[in-house]
Amino acid sequence: MTRHPRIAPYEGPAGGWGALRSVGRHVKHSRGPWKSVRSLLRTNQAAGFDCPGCAWGDPEHGSSFEFCENGAKAVAWEVTDKRLGADFFTRHTVAELLDWDDFMLEDQGRLTEPLRYDSETDRYVAVSWQEAIDAIAARLAALESPHQALFYTSGRASNEAAYLYQLFVRLFGTNNFPDCSNMCHEASGIGMTASLGVGKGTVLLEDFEHADAIFVFGQNPGTNHPRMLGDLRRASRRGARIVSFNPLRERGLERFADPQSPLEMVTLSSQPISSRYYQPRMGGDMAAVRGMAKALFAMEEQGGFQRSQAFIAACTQGIEEWESLVRSTDWATIESQSGLSRTQLEEAAGIYAASRSVICTWAMGITQHLHAVDSVREIINLLLLGGHFGRPGAGACPVRGHSNVQGDRTMGIDEKPPGWLIDALEQRYGVSMPRQPGYNTVESLAALERGEALTFIGLGGNFTRATPDSERTEAAMRRLDLNVQISTKLNRSHLVVGARTDAFILPCLGRSEVDASDEVERQAISVEDSMSMVHASVGFKQPASPLLRSEPWIVASIAEATLALVLPTRGESAAIDWKALVADHDRIRDEIAAVIPGFDDFNARLAKPRGFHLVNPVRELDFPTESGKACFSAARLPEAVLHQQLAQREGWLTLQTMRSHDQYNTTVYGYNDRYRGVSGQRRVLFINERDLERLGLADGEWVDLVGEPHFDGSERRAPGFRLVRYDIPSGCVGAYYPETNVLIALESHGADTGTPASKAVAIRLERNHRII
Repeated sequence: MTRHPRIAPYEGPAGGWGALRSVGRHVKHSRGPWKSVRSLLRTNQAAGFDCPGCAWGDPEHGSSFEFCENGAKAVAWEVTDKRLGADFFTRHTVAELLDWDDFMLEDQGRLTEPLRYDSETDRYVAVSWQEAIDAIAARLAALESPHQALFYTSGRASNEAAYLYQLFVRLFGTNNFPDCSNMCHEASGIGMTASLGVGKGTVLLEDFEHADAIFVFGQNPGTNHPRMLGDLRRASRRGARIVSFNPLRERGLERFADPQSPLEMVTLSSQPISSRYYQPRMGGDMAAVRGMAKALFAMEEQGGFQRSQAFIAACTQGIEEWESLVRSTDWATIESQSGLSRTQLEEAAGIYAASRSVICTWAMGITQHLHAVDSVREIINLLLLGGHFGRPGAGACPVRGHSNVQGDRTMGIDEKPPGWLIDALEQRYGVSMPRQPGYNTVESLAALERGEALTFIGLGGNFTRATPDSERTEAAMRRLDLNVQISTKLNRSHLVVGARTDAFILPCLGRSEVDASDEVERQAISVEDSMSMVHASVGFKQPASPLLRSEPWIVASIAEATLALVLPTRGESAAIDWKALVADHDRIRDEIAAVIPGFDDFNARLAKPRGFHLVNPVRELDFPTESGKACFSAARLPEAVLHQQLAQREGWLTLQTMRSHDQYNTTVYGYNDRYRGVSGQRRVLFINERDLERLGLADGEWVDLVGEPHFDGSERRAPGFRLVRYDIPSGCVGAYYPETNVLIALESHGADTGTPASKAVAIRLERNHRII
């Protein structure tokens, strides 16, 4: 893709003609434009497949096609005509490819055959499926303990693949399930479970049609889940108040032009999104919500707000302690920590008070902090105060990332398995399974450093680029004896191998491709979105190579070969016909129905258009907590969040890592970030004009980002970033990951979540005189 580095303010709305032109460029770049167009026309159709991008929900009624720019990019990225097989590695060594960036690696096209690393030549070579499966099984069986193995899962994996994966791993004997949830929404699940008894969102997509006010915390829908903009646009048009809290000004939260609206496209008009837009300092959202609550209690004394007395009395506990804490928190503390004024927070509280039905929605701007669980619970406190559960247009909506990250957890991908799950698995399969917690992502990296983990299997994703402390992560991964990556395209995780590492790349089918077996002409898989809707996904495009296999097939094949070696040594056996399961996915779903609550008659319910909703008891005001009631949290504000701590350190700033617009998680589709005015480049740092003046720097200068030193005193440094003046609070800066993951200390994570504090990274700037 052509690169012409340029910084220029973007004046248009989100969506609109800019989105259509962007899709056109990506479709053309795929070298399979007609395939891409046909694929886009079938996205979300009953006979096609669902959007492989974000986990935003699909409506139960209305249009069967919803345009989404990033979903379109994902489709074009997957159906490309570019191919990569063993011949590619005759031209390039692994050492050479390590100098390529993330876009260049994945842009080589779809993987077409299984590959095995040859350390003598530093190249991958072709290998048969049988040879690969047998070698992997032998390595796993030879471990002294199953706890020496790590089994990673990305949010791309289907329910069927995830269920087989967790079943295999637990039969193998461990709960080492580092997964993408550990790095994003762990705080949402933990915080909501503590407050409500359920760790999932309580709203349906249709609730956005009935909300009087929608409070958006720490998320950028225009880039991260663009289909959400359509629902916010419709809410805004009918008069709902949308209140956004986000440190950066983001165009998708300001105004949106719907590419499906002929009138807006012809007239170049757009719909305003946010009624109010507040820019807290990074980490200040909890204090902002507390300020709203403090204002509400004051308004109540004047008759301007009425708490939901009946709901609170019947359904909650603990409000007295929380209210006392809120009232005793002074405005100076709230203003200092939030970065917002009392006037602003009273204004936001006024919108809340005037609204009968309120939705609060949030993403990683809330969850990737040290105090993330308390922040989530403070948002739930705000909803409980007004009784905003159990009625249309009200509730909590954490917006997950990848299309099935929530479904993977539902299927049992969890390093801390609940007792009921292990009981159900043991009863179903007659084999004892481990109950002790396994490693999450951060703990897995620490285990690799200590030499306590020796093998790694990645079910999708790009582990080394998704994780923090990049240099340490890669050094730890090079210590592996076995590294298996199940992937559709080449990425850096395939290249981080050591001299003793036996590494395999196992190419899998994409969501758009036909998964056929001897029994079923076109197999379906299923996913669960952020609203707990479970729906089918059926590929229709012929596979990029006849050697591709589905994720369920790959997992089942490794499981069958490994367990045949392992279980007899323990005097155990499991009567599981792995081949039969993947020959007809209905059989996998029958197993899911027998083990996972809420999936009774799974196959019959999945056959219905748009699938079915997993019942959330909170919608019926049934709170499955220990007390049977929703629990107010009385957590104190942090003594000082990072931006307050750094105010005492000359020259230091709080960095948040984030995606560009041409990016989805670690997949980089291109070098542009249209809404932020960036073209042809990624190494940019968004910074407030006052900080430029204070630091003696200028817009357009080049700097190195220097983080806190490693524990051994060595330096964390991300070199060569261009300064871009931007509307962001002073003391706060933003830059893209994975380029800045090198600055995030492995130890900087929520104590109760293990989630890296990627939105609170301490850095200072040094001029880079090597770049002109």
